Amino acid sequence: MELLVQPRDGIMPLIRGINRAKSSIEIVIFRFDRRDIEKSLANAVSRGVSVHALIAHTNRSGEVNLRKLEMRLLAAGITVARTADDLVRYHDKLMIVDGKALYLMAFNLTYLDIEHSRSFGIVTRNRQLVREAGKLFVADSNRSPYEPGLASFVVSPLNARKQLSALIKGAKKELLIYDPEVSDPSMIRLLDERAKAGVNVKILGRLTRPSTNLHARRLPPMRLHTRTIIRDGQKAFIGSQSLRKLELEARREVGVIFRDPKVVSQLVSTFQSDWDTPGQARQQNTHIEADPGGKVAKKVAKALTKDLPPVQPLLETIVKEAVGQQTEVTLDVKEVENSLKEAVKTAVKDVVRDAVAEVVEQHQELTSK
Repeated sequence: MELLVQPRDGIMPLIRGINRAKSSIEIVIFRFDRRDIEKSLANAVSRGVSVHALIAHTNRSGEVNLRKLEMRLLAAGITVARTADDLVRYHDKLMIVDGKALYLMAFNLTYLDIEHSRSFGIVTRNRQLVREAGKLFVADSNRSPYEPGLASFVVSPLNARKQLSALIKGAKKELLIYDPEVSDPSMIRLLDERAKAGVNVKILGRLTRPSTNLHARRLPPMRLHTRTIIRDGQKAFIGSQSLRKLELEARREVGVIFRDPKVVSQLVSTFQSDWDTPGQARQQNTHIEADPGGKVAKKVAKALTKDLPPVQPLLETIVKEAVGQQTEVTLDVKEVENSLKEAVKTAVKDVVRDAVAEVVEQHQELTSK
């Protein structure tokens, strides 16, 4: 297994992988502005390599560019498929070369992610992982159901919560986490429980709920664009899903959990260097980091839930249809309405935060060029 560390390793490991392809390349694209990779894919076609690209249906801020990319790839002889629109987003990033090597990335194929962000990727020839990635690629290309078949291949929204929860629960001494936004209540509770049990939990990124047991820091001066968990210096996760509800339950996100002493050691070393970077706040803090979308999200959620129509008539009708007209059933409508409002608030907050993050990221992409 090989670890890709950005911005250190740059684009060349990916281009070398494409240039070495002999029979096939399958690549999933969410964001893309690397013409060097585009040229390498076109050159592969000219060598007789079958190249198949799966492009996201949308990335909110760059749909027009995605459609232009589709047309350019098609013109180069590349087979192009578009993801379905059943999920909020298809956000995974991977490439399979000759059905033998899997490139699983937390970073997009953009200058911003590769040249100006802390991110990671792995290259593996593990047959089970390569086969499972290929199975997912075919399913998403054909818009057909995918059934997870490997615990170490983490796919949202299907098995990510289960596998990442298990990874966290198994920590005995230390959890080192890179994550732009740790906000899922259940995941934060798990982290808090591990910390109370004596596990040293460090987060480079943003923690949205205060905790006296969890320590979070920003990552100046670099932009953070990886989701990585390192457990006890022995096991690690690299992928595209943050520990937040939207990415665990409503989007296509992909990651890998693995044991590789050399790669895990490199991750630990990089984390400790980033944690101790000059300019970091020396005190480990429990404050919530600045959240550009947080206040807006709260206001929008409050406005929408304030005027929700009463659900009692509809609930009573549904209950009668379910159990029969003659059956007396007591239903706490007020409790149901409160639960409904909380669910709507949570969903709206996640979507608004996500939208604001997309706008900020798009601005950063434009200003970095």
